[in-house]
Amino acid sequence: MEIISVFDMLKIGVGPSSSHTLGPWRAAERWIKELKADNKFNKVESITIDLYGSLSLTGKGHATDLAIMLGLSGADPEYIPTDSIDSIITAIKTEKKLQFNNEKTIDFNPETAIVFNKKFLPFHSNGLAFSASINGRKYKSTFYSIGGGFVVKEERKNAKANKIIFYCTLPYPIDNGVKLLEVCHQLELPISGVVLENEKSLREPDVIDSELKRIWATMLECMYIGCHTEGNLPGGLNVRRRAFDMHKKLIGDMPYNSPEAWLETIRGTEVKFRQILKWVSCFALAVNEVNAALGRVVTAPTNGSAGVIPSVLMYYLVIENHDANFEHIKKFLLVAGEIGSLFKKGATISAAMGGCQAEIGVSSAMAAGALTELLGGTPEQVLMAAEIAMEHHLGLTCDPIGGLVQIPCIERNSMGAIKAINAAELALETDPNNVKVPLDKVISTMWETAKDMNSKYKETSEGGLAVGVNLSDC
Repeated sequence: MEIISVFDMLKIGVGPSSSHTLGPWRAAERWIKELKADNKFNKVESITIDLYGSLSLTGKGHATDLAIMLGLSGADPEYIPTDSIDSIITAIKTEKKLQFNNEKTIDFNPETAIVFNKKFLPFHSNGLAFSASINGRKYKSTFYSIGGGFVVKEERKNAKANKIIFYCTLPYPIDNGVKLLEVCHQLELPISGVVLENEKSLREPDVIDSELKRIWATMLECMYIGCHTEGNLPGGLNVRRRAFDMHKKLIGDMPYNSPEAWLETIRGTEVKFRQILKWVSCFALAVNEVNAALGRVVTAPTNGSAGVIPSVLMYYLVIENHDANFEHIKKFLLVAGEIGSLFKKGATISAAMGGCQAEIGVSSAMAAGALTELLGGTPEQVLMAAEIAMEHHLGLTCDPIGGLVQIPCIERNSMGAIKAINAAELALETDPNNVKVPLDKVISTMWETAKDMNSKYKETSEGGLAVGVNLSDC
């Protein structure tokens, strides 16, 4: 069984895409480790990178080429100062040199070294291959970015089944909703409690807390930056940032000087009923505008859907419970991570494999379930909320205009957040004994829908809005 930690589902990284940016970045890092393990790193004379499938078709808009250059340069997406990205990329393009892992200089022309092949590799839609030339010979290594920043290598024995084998060592292995409820009843714990017990088998409790605090701090800072940055997003579509204007109208002239003080200021204001949805939309837009501008976000479960979970958590802190503290945030993130892992195990979180239902749909389900537990729902109601949220995202396509994570991606985070809150409310008012569609069924249905979906609508920009809208009109 696949082991998926909450920290696998909620990763800190740079936008705009977990599968097209963070994944290739991590693949470059892994390739460097391979070269070092084989004592080849210091012998590398030149490098070429081949991109396949969706990584090739929408790679430019998703900054895949930039991410690879940053990964090969030795930069870490969790910690790199985002304002240094432009200077690093500009230097590589201008000098035609790469500081390989920040250890040795090699000739590198991005225009010829990074090849965009439009064909698809059979194992996964997001394939990329690194080749190193050493003494006239080429050493090639192929990776697959399977969504959410996860990177794998094809295993020959599982290639036909298109699967990867993992071995489970968790005290309470869970691969579906039925098993999760069984463990909840066995331990007499809420879902967050069960997830915490499994996490404690992987790392110390204080590490769990510190990492969850770091994830929340990144989410809060991302919302703060998005709400306080105006102008147009990069990429050529001239999309105007809207969170700034929305926030300015909502916050007025209230004083604050940090993300934490900002949160307390919002919690201290009287939010009128009509403003609630505006605040939620503002939070979601803020995150994904930062993401679209190569800012730092938390994949939840992907970068393209990074705005749903923080905006719903902010809804709880700002609207539902002004006395909420870190323990509430911790429970929310633990539940969200577990629900996301069920979708990854039973279906996919990759838009290149399943369309946007695999990103916004999953993030909405994660947020809905997490909010339900905080609002007093039972484990059954938590899974019901997740099911409701996904049920109303089934079949959602991924057709980004210009291959950019902007239209319709940014607005979809706002819609996904609102649906998550609505799903939680519906679940809390429903008797679990009357459930007609269990979570496991909607997960398997989502996977079947993903397999039946035309490839034009799976992050290739070959169908839907991507071809229906004239870029010259943007």
